[in-house]
Amino acid sequence: MVKKGILQEIFSKALYADNPSTYVVTYRDHDIYRRIALDEFVFISEYFQKIPASRIIRVELRGRILYEKN
Repeated sequence: MVKKGILQEIFSKALYADNPSTYVVTYRDHDIYRRIALDEFVFISEYFQKIPASRIIRVELRGRILYEKN
């Protein structure tokens, strides 16, 4: 699913114990950065098959950054 570690914990909590539409994912789509809700990202990426977790740049929850790639 997602790389082990912090991303896995965030996605697991969001998808199974929280409202995934409140999480915002910023990911790289070729040369463009896109921001969408987590539930939409999971649908578009077909559960990380079309868009791998390595393209995720940032995950936010109500404006608070939970994960940011260096």
